[in-house]
Amino acid sequence: MKHQRLAYVFVICVMAAMTACTHPAGSPPPSTGEEPRVIEEPRSGTAKSENEYFYFLATQSERRAGHADRAIAWLQKAIELDPESAYLRRELAAIFLQNKEENKALEVLDELLTKHPEDIKGLILYGGIQQLRKQNDAAIRAYEKVIAIDPSQEKIYSLLGGLYLESNQLDAAQRVLEKLVERFPKSYAGHFLLGRVYLGKAKPGLAENAFRRSAEADPESLDPLFELLKLAREQGRREDVLRLNHEILNRDPENSRAFLDLALYYRQAGMKSESEEILKRLGERSRSEFEVLLQVIQVYVDAKRFEEALYLVNGMLKAAPDSADLHHLKGYSLFGLKKNAEALPEFRQVTAESRFFQDAVVHIAFILQEQGKVQEAIEQLQEMAQKNPENVEYKYYLASIFEESGRYDEAENHLKQALAKDPENSRYLFRLGVVYDKQKKKESSIEAMRRVITLDPKNASALNYLGYTYADLGQNLDEAEQLILEALKYKPDDGFITDSLGWVYYKKGDYQKALRYLKKASEMVPEDPVILEHVGDAYLKLNDKPNALKYYQKSMSKREKEKDKDTEKIKEKEELKKKIRQLK
Repeated sequence: MKHQRLAYVFVICVMAAMTACTHPAGSPPPSTGEEPRVIEEPRSGTAKSENEYFYFLATQSERRAGHADRAIAWLQKAIELDPESAYLRRELAAIFLQNKEENKALEVLDELLTKHPEDIKGLILYGGIQQLRKQNDAAIRAYEKVIAIDPSQEKIYSLLGGLYLESNQLDAAQRVLEKLVERFPKSYAGHFLLGRVYLGKAKPGLAENAFRRSAEADPESLDPLFELLKLAREQGRREDVLRLNHEILNRDPENSRAFLDLALYYRQAGMKSESEEILKRLGERSRSEFEVLLQVIQVYVDAKRFEEALYLVNGMLKAAPDSADLHHLKGYSLFGLKKNAEALPEFRQVTAESRFFQDAVVHIAFILQEQGKVQEAIEQLQEMAQKNPENVEYKYYLASIFEESGRYDEAENHLKQALAKDPENSRYLFRLGVVYDKQKKKESSIEAMRRVITLDPKNASALNYLGYTYADLGQNLDEAEQLILEALKYKPDDGFITDSLGWVYYKKGDYQKALRYLKKASEMVPEDPVILEHVGDAYLKLNDKPNALKYYQKSMSKREKEKDKDTEKIKEKEELKKKIRQLK
């Protein structure tokens, strides 16, 4: 989507503008590829301003020659002579950034902003780097300061509004974006993002108006039209659906996304032959145009609209029955519909040349595991791991199957092999932490989760896992509370994280507060037996034995449906039975 690219493109443009080499009179010409001449240090006694200028020219010469380290050294000399220069520090930060040394760039900018807290370009560069590092809170603070100092910064409004929208702070996003379109009525990004905000706040009328104004601001962009199309479809305005599809195709006659939508429209309208004709054309195009498949993935598969995806793919397969990619998408759609037995033969038709081959192999393994053919699943993944020793994802999925089978030592071994190849992979490290926990290696599990959080500070799963572990152990309860509250910032509607927070309050002895969160969690995840048991525990602590018994019995009814192989789960079930007997 166009608005999703705005932040990255703008940050890069800002950095390019700040780091563009100027060529004042007397400066050396651009490098011709020859070895650059060695620039000796100037003799002492030269005027300060001349030295500074000389070092600056040396910096530019080294940069053009591609010698970043030497350029940094010369620029640091220039800064020593003129420590108050904001421009020189921005140049140094930009070189560090180009050299992929983000932390050093931020150190330079911290020094700059300490001396010049209202330096607009420094704040923008600082915010841009923080945004690229996914440190959105820091980026937001920098951008808020920019527009407070200089309200004419149009692009900063859109970056700031986008960040607020991304973090689901809809009121803040609305405030910023409404200011943007008030100041700049023709802002494409402002109206488009505002439309997204209004959708998030369930204001479809305002959203439609914002998307229309966005389309007027940039007649070349199709994104607002697709948003309008989605609204028309949701509201059952079939004539508008048809009109908008044709409007998009008039602008882009080969737009596969519009054709896919039109095929579904014709299907719903009972116009079978028209729908089939479109899908036949798309199937033929999919042989050479991955864009067609990409639209199916992005719009239907990723959105879990599996029934529609299956219809589209089946229609396309009639024109391209040998397409491994289409067979994968069909298998994935069937898998999403929980028709795994039907999905299996589709995944088996995905050949090694397909870009989806690895995904198909993994799905085959997990379906075999589900069918009780665990050893066959393991052997398949082991074969692929041996054939592709550099692809450690197979090791990761092997570990998952070993873990599910209770073979924790083998799971640990494969995860360690994967981490030896990719030591900073937070997915592998998180899984290893879980396996350690299942092996009763609590300290190792805690250490692994802490490393995950260091690598990925916004990893809600790791934050929650560590917080819940502390709560369950009755240790570091204040830290556990903070970890779980941080996790909820990123996944506010997660019932399991909500349960963890309730469990922290339970362990702290605040049973009323615990019950509030635990009941909320049980409403969000009504089928989970652990959460139901936690609610019962809270009621029991509050001496409400009838409700405690009720929730224990609910938990037991869920547990009875599970086929427990894990000794820990069997033990938990026996303990729950004991609680029920004591209350009866």
